Amino acid sequence: MRGYINTTEIRMYAAFVLILLPTAALCYKGYLSLGTINSTWLMIILLLILAGSFIEIPIARIRSRKPEQLTRYAPVLEDIYSVPIVKELNIGKQRVFDTTLTMNIGGAVIPALATIYLLLTQPNNTALQIMLIVVVGAILLSEMRAGVGIIIPGYIGLIAVPFSLIIDPENAAVVTFIAGVGGILIGNAISALTFNRERTGSAFISIGGAGSFRAIYVTTIIAALVSYFI
Repeated sequence: MRGYINTTEIRMYAAFVLILLPTAALCYKGYLSLGTINSTWLMIILLLILAGSFIEIPIARIRSRKPEQLTRYAPVLEDIYSVPIVKELNIGKQRVFDTTLTMNIGGAVIPALATIYLLLTQPNNTALQIMLIVVVGAILLSEMRAGVGIIIPGYIGLIAVPFSLIIDPENAAVVTFIAGVGGILIGNAISALTFNRERTGSAFISIGGAGSFRAIYVTTIIAALVSYFI
């Protein structure tokens, strides 16, 4: 994530591991899949996303404002969002962050590759249409939190579920994954590139990492479970 794990982060990963246990059993029995991604590969992807969430790839550098009051609230934000804000306040100048834009391996690269693979092997216009809805929702509901990065609600990808079940119930799992994960990543990227740098900032802004990883992983698991019921 950003080389920092506290109690909040441990609890989140513990919850994901507990969810993976019954998911692994369903995959072992061949009950879950995502279109052309079979049960075995689905389980591998779920594990790789968790493992890769600790790795960030730098993609660009920008400058953003370092809010004056951030020092006061840094310990609280650090505890809530599991990012080393107190340490990162020393990055850059006194009033400006030398912000590094990154892509998280587990929360962005692997889900993006899986999404592209599904679009190439199982093209679906419905998924792309619903994805636009999720993109808009992600942009509208996302927030640039000083010192943390772009925060996206963990439930945002679930917007795709009812649309998928109504419009294309036979491919609901694939549509949910493509629309939900793709929409979150695109919305995350747009928000990261368009926030007001003169007003607030952070030492690191991650696409698919801190602030959005939970939304990506929850959507992936829900999409997999949807396949059990169709």
